Amino acid sequence: MSLFYPCYRFRRIWEIAPEWFTVHQISVVLLDVDNTLTTHDNPEVPDEARRWIAQMQKAGIKLLILSNNRPERVEPFARKLGLGCIANAAKPLTRGVRRAGERLGVQKREMALIGDQIFTDILCGNLAGIVSILVEPMELERFLFFKLKRAAERVVLRRDRRKEL
Repeated sequence: MSLFYPCYRFRRIWEIAPEWFTVHQISVVLLDVDNTLTTHDNPEVPDEARRWIAQMQKAGIKLLILSNNRPERVEPFARKLGLGCIANAAKPLTRGVRRAGERLGVQKREMALIGDQIFTDILCGNLAGIVSILVEPMELERFLFFKLKRAAERVVLRRDRRKEL
């Protein structure tokens, strides 16, 4: 398996039922923020994301935000949701995943990382040896860097023969 291929793919984060995590023996989910839980740089939380988080918590799934963004962006967003967070995670490096596992007292086999970017989120999850889940970005970014990155991601995804769930 290529390090760039997600273990699983979904359209949106809120399409993943709590039972899915239970079946896969996942008790901790690490969440990206921008274009995974909300649109890029948006401080507001969509109702669907709020409901999904409440469902996960009711089912006993532990959630933690793992973001490359700065604390000024991530911490207020996490507080709105009542979640802990690790900012400046430096994904695809794995130290943020390691810190999350230590903080929550879980083994890698119990963890998943959900995000919208192959070269940060998915690569990080795969390098860390945890379940990686790719969701489609909520909106496409306008900046040239992101446009180039998304074009490269499309090439990778065309080679991934697994179907979206």
